[in-house]
Amino acid sequence: MSPTPQRTDPLTLEVVDLIATVVARYHEEYEEAAANHQLTGAQARVLALLSREPLPMRHIAQQLKCEPSNITGIVDRLEARGLAERRPDPADRRIKLAAATDEGRETAARLRGALHFARAPLAGLSDEERTSLRDLLKRMLT
Repeated sequence: MSPTPQRTDPLTLEVVDLIATVVARYHEEYEEAAANHQLTGAQARVLALLSREPLPMRHIAQQLKCEPSNITGIVDRLEARGLAERRPDPADRRIKLAAATDEGRETAARLRGALHFARAPLAGLSDEERTSLRDLLKRMLT
């Protein structure tokens, strides 16, 4: 299989720069929202993952592309605040899962709700345009 050709035309470079700007704004707002909940950005990201489903620490580390020992410390701090807990995996009791508590899920939802930067611009797009944008972003990620 041949490698995908790399485009360096002005339009491609402009799109790459725009994506970088969106990502930077997202991270900036995410860090601010996390701080407003007395969380670090990393703690907020772990809590967001755990609010969807309980996960083994190594899966969290894989998803966030960091060392499992970092995740252990983050989960320890979330646990101390009552936002997460460890529990045995029902499928394999040797494995511990990290899971969001009810308070953790509520905090994750408030964090998600505090991210405003893209809502107004997205609201200005039609359903068809938002669907196209979603589909194009998904396609870029596959």
